Amino acid sequence: MAKTEILIVEDENIVAKDIQNSLVKLGYIVNNVVSAGEKAIAAIEEKKPDIVMMDIMLKGKMSGIDAANIIKEKYQIPIIFLTAYADDDTIKKAKHAEPYGYIMKPFKEKELQTTIEMALYKHEQDLLTKKERDLFQSIVFNKDDKDSIYVRADYKLNRIKFTDVYYVEALKDYVTIHTADNSYTTHTTMKEMLRILPSNQFVRIHRSYIVRIDRIYSIKYPEMVIEGKSKVLPIGGLYRKELYSKLNLL
Repeated sequence: MAKTEILIVEDENIVAKDIQNSLVKLGYIVNNVVSAGEKAIAAIEEKKPDIVMMDIMLKGKMSGIDAANIIKEKYQIPIIFLTAYADDDTIKKAKHAEPYGYIMKPFKEKELQTTIEMALYKHEQDLLTKKERDLFQSIVFNKDDKDSIYVRADYKLNRIKFTDVYYVEALKDYVTIHTADNSYTTHTTMKEMLRILPSNQFVRIHRSYIVRIDRIYSIKYPEMVIEGKSKVLPIGGLYRKELYSKLNLL
């Protein structure tokens, strides 16, 4: 597993060196050490650290809080604030930057390590939550429209009628919905597609394919042909029984 790379933003050289030594001792990689907010942003652009340790009270035009707000918005890298000040006004301002941790100087190495690991874990969970939210928002329902969905693809919402769908294909974290004239790739999962598509009209035939039942032209296991597109799709053994159960067999 790759070691965590950390950017230190501290304008007191002695303190910065002390933090650097502690981090190296704990097994982290010090990505860079800078003394100003502007330099921190430039360093992130160049070396892309995993986490930033930022002094709140930096000298110069840009405070640590100002720099943190830019980093959060532009790079989405977790930030831990370092400070010798604990007054209510400073804490209130720091909270708006939504840091992943807050360490008072002087600090102990164990406190430093615990704060870093908790920050990394929380950031990872936040990214997963955002991904799940994005997946959900990729497909939008119109409550008054029972026969179609709106799919977010190519930077717009596209209305797709269920009757126009030929088959759905999985592509890692994306799916492609194939119709007669178009294909729409959107950020969602096959599990979500199965939840959305009417079960009496669609069936999963493979871990990577869902087909509209009335678009099936012919079946010769382990393959089938999709009507209109003459597309040959594989049939997975785990899905064969469910497929046949939804067909009107003679």
